[in-house]
Amino acid sequence: MYSRIAQADVTRLLSEQAAVALLGPRQVGKTTLAQGIGASRPSVYFDLESPEDSAMFVEPRALLERHADKLVIIDEVQRAPDLFKSIRGLIDAYRRNNNGVGKFLFLGSASIDLLKQSSESLAGRIAYRELGPLNLIEVNATSTSITDALWTRGGFPESFTAASERASVTWRRDFIRTYLERDIPQFDSRVPAETLRRFWTMLAHNQGALLNASALAASLGINVRTLQRYLDLLVDLLLVRRLQPWTTNAQKRLVRSPKTYLRDSGLVHALLSIATPDDLLGHPIVGASWEGFVIENLLSAAPEWVQASFYRTQAGSEIDLVLEFSPTRRWAIEIKRAITNPKPSKGFHIGCDDLNVERRLCVYSGTRAYPQPHGVETLPVLDLMRDLQALK
Repeated sequence: MYSRIAQADVTRLLSEQAAVALLGPRQVGKTTLAQGIGASRPSVYFDLESPEDSAMFVEPRALLERHADKLVIIDEVQRAPDLFKSIRGLIDAYRRNNNGVGKFLFLGSASIDLLKQSSESLAGRIAYRELGPLNLIEVNATSTSITDALWTRGGFPESFTAASERASVTWRRDFIRTYLERDIPQFDSRVPAETLRRFWTMLAHNQGALLNASALAASLGINVRTLQRYLDLLVDLLLVRRLQPWTTNAQKRLVRSPKTYLRDSGLVHALLSIATPDDLLGHPIVGASWEGFVIENLLSAAPEWVQASFYRTQAGSEIDLVLEFSPTRRWAIEIKRAITNPKPSKGFHIGCDDLNVERRLCVYSGTRAYPQPHGVETLPVLDLMRDLQALK
């Protein structure tokens, strides 16, 4: 399973750029999506995690020149950090001779920041897209049961489509174990697997909380600098979101620490031993889990250029999510799990006044849209996702 919307977007980018990098965590559907694109045209696929394919890239330029008439798909590209320098000339030649249309599709399990060498070597030659777990639009969440299933299980295709709750949570636990024991050491061999598991679990317990690096580091018995390195790694691997605070209002005493969210709600629940919807509804993390789930769904639907942050002052004004479309145009979003009376707080309205927002939005778990006093629009998550998608 993968997003047909994402496939259409990547196909469009390949008609505009010589190279496209599709980034996302493992098992999210990148390879399936790429193979779907490759099936529609002459193509060749290489997986750099395969010893046989990796061995072929000793002389990458000579190898790839043999496939000049095909779309070249290279999976797990972060395993060959010098590849981009080697093939920059090929991409330039292809751009001159073919009006710049798609020649290379790179797949990676890390963020743009971790693939800096591509932006340095291929500046102006490559477009980036991120493929995250399935969202509410992609699973056609027209009922509460589908929404609850996606929230509980998360959006990794094999977890979401598992035959039972037990099978789903087993898949997620195996996924976590594989990352800790096999994948993360490839990026930083200095990270002890058990320490990182404890840190990952602490972040799950603190879903949506302000980052208190000193307290977390003390709990783990490490220094703050080491903890920040661990956090950077999980962010680079697209497993954790570090949501930055709004900091441009010099007249207010603003909170400066970021919030952290595990980007897939299913991983939050697996790390906290939450296996079923009933377990989730009875757990103290339920509100924060819903907030993180909503934020990830909204950002997956928003255009790439939208800036996301949260707003909080020392005096208590707070907005869960601020989406900025231009320096003078922004939306404020309050996230509520309650179906009945999901009323924004007084601090939300003060924050909206501070930022002079265009829309005041209360996103909740219900299915009907309706107005509230003070210009607040109450919307189901899916409705606001469609609003954001229409901006692309």
